[in-house]
Amino acid sequence: MRTDKEVLTTGEVAKICNVAPRTVSKWFDSGQLQGYRIPGSKDRRIPMPQLIRFMKEHNIPMDGLTTGHTRVLVVDDDPEVVSVLRKLLSEQSNYEVETATDGFEAGMQCQRFKPHVLLLDIHLGDGDGRRVADLVRTSDDLQITRIIAMSGKLTDGQASQLRSQGFDAFLKKPFQVRQVVEAIEKLTSIIH
Repeated sequence: MRTDKEVLTTGEVAKICNVAPRTVSKWFDSGQLQGYRIPGSKDRRIPMPQLIRFMKEHNIPMDGLTTGHTRVLVVDDDPEVVSVLRKLLSEQSNYEVETATDGFEAGMQCQRFKPHVLLLDIHLGDGDGRRVADLVRTSDDLQITRIIAMSGKLTDGQASQLRSQGFDAFLKKPFQVRQVVEAIEKLTSIIH
């Protein structure tokens, strides 16, 4: 996201502050974050100086202003998959990409990196993939993180049940990088 804009949407502010858009709306509606509504609409706009003031007052890290790119965490225990996705997503998109190869590392990276999208191999070491997804879903700090399950082992019926298990999308291995980018873009357009 370009931060040279003078006025931001609630989705853009949410991305910068790493919170859900509804949180920004609450800040706005309570008067904590100053801005204005678009005439004839419920849409809100926040001037950049007001956002900076608000972030400083509430000790919100300012790094979101300089790194407004979509953050993607790739978690897979296959080093080749991790390497290829990191390289291609970094080169072919404007994403910040981090990786992890086990459940513990994934949990640590989620807390530090606060990804917008988690590409998660659900067969990661004896069920660690599902445990990572559960941890993300229950963490207050990761409520905007969208989880894309990856697997080459699931039947179509099993894959269709993933949404009820807290996953936002599914990619069947092997897949094309274009499919990954499309899935990420679709999910990030929902939260931004």
